[in-house]
Parts: sequence; structure tokens; C-alpha cells
Amino acid sequence: MQRFFEKGSKAGINPQHAKKLTLQLTALHVAARPMDMSVPNWDLHELQPDKSGVWAVTVNGNWRVTFKFDGKDVVLVDYLDYH
Repeated sequence: MQRFFEKGSKAGINPQHAKKLTLQLTALHVAARPMDMSVPNWDLHELQPDKSGVWAVTVNGNWRVTFKFDGKDVVLVDYLDYH
């Protein structure tokens, strides 16, 4: 994810997701709290119960961007098919 966000490398991501991932990662970069990611059709939700504090937004189908906040900093960003 970091290479995609910083350099535009599509290695490791579905190229069809690139546009939405760019929007989501840009929003996440400026977010200060999970609710800042509450955008229509992104389906912001907290993962439960064993991943309390980890949030997710929908990219497409089963693909999600997951993340956690440490204060106002975003940590543990991942892109995965979690179903």
C-alpha cells in the first residue's frame, strides 16, 4: 500500500481498484479520527470482536482497506480480501 500511495506502483493491488484506493488513502492521510472516513458507499465499520480498534472501508466486493488510529495518527493500514 505504501508504494502505491507514495509512488503509484500498482504491484500488489487490483488495478481496477486504483482510483478508489487513491481517494481512500488520500482521505485517510488527512483523517484525524475514524469517523473522518465515513463517506457514502465506503461502509466504514469497526472490526469486531477480536480486532477492536481496527476499522475498515469497502473498496469493492470483498476488498477492504483496514486501519487503526494511534491518537490522530493512522497505523496498520492494509488492503485485503477479508471474506
